[in-house]
Amino acid sequence: MNDSAASRKRDAAIRTANGAFQVWESRTQLVKQEMQAASDANDAKTARLKALRLEKEKLEAEEAAANPPAPKKKSVKRVTTG
Repeated sequence: MNDSAASRKRDAAIRTANGAFQVWESRTQLVKQEMQAASDANDAKTARLKALRLEKEKLEAEEAAANPPAPKKKSVKRVTTG
């Protein structure tokens, strides 16, 4: 006589608790996976932008080395009398 009302209620409560825990657990795992995917995408974007920036800086440095700036004229201080 394992099918008493009390044992059925207890079994239902255990199944409900286990079900709720499993749902919570699966949602938690899904959120963690989504956060990891977003983090990976951000890391990839950052690496791409860094590579572009370094390439741009390299080109600018080569251009600056090939075309040095013109020497500045020496400034002359002018004195005005009033």
